[in-house]
Amino acid sequence: MALVDQAKAKVREWTEKHRHAALYDEESSTLLDVTSGKGVRLPWQEFKDFEEKIHSETRDIYLVLLFQSGHRIALADPGGIAFPPSEVNTGPVKDLPPVVCLKDFRTLKQRIDHYLYAHREEAPPGECLDLLMICIAILDGARAIGFHVHDLEEELDKSLRELERRTS
Repeated sequence: MALVDQAKAKVREWTEKHRHAALYDEESSTLLDVTSGKGVRLPWQEFKDFEEKIHSETRDIYLVLLFQSGHRIALADPGGIAFPPSEVNTGPVKDLPPVVCLKDFRTLKQRIDHYLYAHREEAPPGECLDLLMICIAILDGARAIGFHVHDLEEELDKSLRELERRTS
């Protein structure tokens, strides 16, 4: 069996066991991140290799797909579709984890909005800007592997504008 066929079989197997995290449509080669509802097409023509690893916390197997472009896509539970963040638009970011998912974006975005909207009478803490930079790096990483994140970027831009308004 060719390496790409082995990888496709592993993706099928992993998603069948973790339907709450990610789904796979083999016909379109699309992974669906269940938490975000967003899909990403796997570029099998650029496939290079795959790795099976053990999650340090859950002891469950996760799958890492490696592509010729250098992109990496992981299937992990918890998290769903995971990927490296990108600092292309942020520069170095404090406390940026090496692997993230869109669920991380949603969690951090909720914290940002809590600071901005639940405590309107208080100045947003400095952490708010740090969280915003992490969110930018997450979305840049998501876009790099093929997610369409324009709607999430618009959401984050509203938070950025509110943070700028409140801190200037």
